[in-house]
Amino acid sequence: MKKYILLSSVMMLALGLTSCSSDELKSQSVISVIKNEPNEFDMWLEENFRNPYNIDFKYRYEEIESDLNYYTVPATYDESIKMAHLVKYLCVEAYNEVAGIEFTRAQFPKMFFLIGEWEYRNNGSFILGTAEGGRKILLSGMTYLNPILAGLPEYNDFVFEFGTNVAENLNHYYIKTIHHEFTHILNQTKDYPTAFRQITPGSYVSDSQFSEPYSSNYLKRGFISAYAQTNTAEDFAEMVSEYITHTKEWWEAQMKAADTTWSEDPNQTQTGRVLIEQKLDAVKDYMFTTWNIDLDVLRDCILRRQVDVTSGKIDLTDLTTNATK
Repeated sequence: MKKYILLSSVMMLALGLTSCSSDELKSQSVISVIKNEPNEFDMWLEENFRNPYNIDFKYRYEEIESDLNYYTVPATYDESIKMAHLVKYLCVEAYNEVAGIEFTRAQFPKMFFLIGEWEYRNNGSFILGTAEGGRKILLSGMTYLNPILAGLPEYNDFVFEFGTNVAENLNHYYIKTIHHEFTHILNQTKDYPTAFRQITPGSYVSDSQFSEPYSSNYLKRGFISAYAQTNTAEDFAEMVSEYITHTKEWWEAQMKAADTTWSEDPNQTQTGRVLIEQKLDAVKDYMFTTWNIDLDVLRDCILRRQVDVTSGKIDLTDLTTNATK
């Protein structure tokens, strides 16, 4: 079973493919896997992911880990190093700090797999990441990590959602995805409450979430994002990931925008704000009673670490290990 998080987009990338004969393509992968001797990055991953958490962080392209329904390319070496640091500092170690290392070791996904390009769909959206079987997270779009970290508003005709805002773009394209997918993994281990499913039971729109009128009215309808309108599981994961990666000021701005009813639904008797706040109460209660995690404490931790990253306090290229000190 795969859980997807999608991003609405009106642009597609032009993919230049080298022509070759059908004989050359017969049962062959476009990209071959080359077995390499462990390098400096591999040794760093061993010390920071595999040994303490039993997490396999894969950055070399492997066809078996890819979805062959999409054109995919390998992640670059330099951007893979930076993403490994981001996952470690903003996600793994944040849960260590708030819930304890034993929680992280037991619950965090056991594999990350990176690819260079987004996985584009034919409905104008593309896939930021997936969680498979509760244990693997795929992260796409590594090609765009360096431009985002540099605060560039666009790269190769791709315009980033938040322009030069590094923190928002990091969250939107990568970090929020990890927290979203990790929430799915927690829910697969211990299900979220039935009460959450009853707050907006008839308002989910499946694959129409990025189409009008839903794409611009999700807050009024009682959803924290357009993608949250897909189904209750995605709604729950979006509530967690959006809440813990944004400031109190951002959240209050969303609530003010949601403080009305959606006029096109005569059966909606409560404002979007009331509905979202009911969902937040259910999410907070689940995370605390089930996993002993205070969502506000987790948010404060993640936001503090986020500032460390965007201020340059954290060296995202450091591959120092105990063996090299």
